[in-house]
Amino acid sequence: MPFTFQEGNKTSSIANWSIVALVIYTMALPASSMDVLYHSQITVLNGTVVSFQCTFTSCYKMDVNKFAMNWTYQENFNATEEMFMTYKKGMVPLRTEQFGDRVQFVGNLDKNDLSITLSDVQLSDEGIYHCYVRNPPDRILGHGETKLFVVTELPPPRDSTIAVAIGASVGGALALLILSMVVVKCVRHHKKQELISDEQKIEEEGKLDPEGGTEDGTKKAFLPEDVQ
Repeated sequence: MPFTFQEGNKTSSIANWSIVALVIYTMALPASSMDVLYHSQITVLNGTVVSFQCTFTSCYKMDVNKFAMNWTYQENFNATEEMFMTYKKGMVPLRTEQFGDRVQFVGNLDKNDLSITLSDVQLSDEGIYHCYVRNPPDRILGHGETKLFVVTELPPPRDSTIAVAIGASVGGALALLILSMVVVKCVRHHKKQELISDEQKIEEEGKLDPEGGTEDGTKKAFLPEDVQ
């Protein structure tokens, strides 16, 4: 948590002592170096195989004489947890009425991997799967919790053809609109230039006053026989 200090204020002094006390208290607490990696939710097709990940990190190397872990199943959050796998100097599956021999350890203890698989998944296997890890001298109990959902059929993949078609139509319409606007603008500009040119031509002709013209600016033609 960030702290803000203000010089020349009694509050800053109190805050300083509070931080010192917090640091001393934190240093006095036992180190918590346990962290468990797991999937919070999994959806699987009925009759297939599902993998439950449970990998822990610790600053301490595993001691086979002190290490402990359990896998448990809970139908819902109000139900009692049932253990179906434990560690006794090695991973030991516990045969239960719920799973029989469908549970298998697929992890690697040397890599702190406690993952398992459940084969031939049934609708009744839906629920919460817990992975508990204790690795002394870590005093914190590691815990992973995965919610399993079982479906009888997977949702159909999304068809991107419609989205592509809509996108192409919108893009084409937009391009056509832009092209039309450019054409209209060019036509207007061309007409404007022609109009300006015609006005300039008329203005220049109006300034001319040719010899032999009448007062109204019209020309009078003379034939040779009219000249005396």
